[in-house]
Amino acid sequence: MKYVLMFVETEQFAKELQAMGELERDAAFEAVGRWFAEHADKITHHTHLAPVHTATTMRLQGAGEPVITDGPFVEGKEVVSGFAEIEVADLDEALKVARSWPACPVVEIRPAS
Repeated sequence: MKYVLMFVETEQFAKELQAMGELERDAAFEAVGRWFAEHADKITHHTHLAPVHTATTMRLQGAGEPVITDGPFVEGKEVVSGFAEIEVADLDEALKVARSWPACPVVEIRPAS
């Protein structure tokens, strides 16, 4: 089964990352690199998204013209910063992979077809 793990960054997490010294931040990024290496046999695709300020949102409103705005696609203080598509046996295995994610404090898991 395929699942998409969406890595959700919170304002607090972003502040903590920004406050880290260079060595601590490098170690955090290395932990993410190790996570991808450890799960490479299950990951079919992944990417890191550009910063939230580069987002464009289109809201489709019935039969009228869409409304296009700059900024993230949802209102809130959490943004998807990247994702990985994985191929695993079932949801339990997807949860096990997600549980070991070393970065953003929220991981949304969705089946993919």
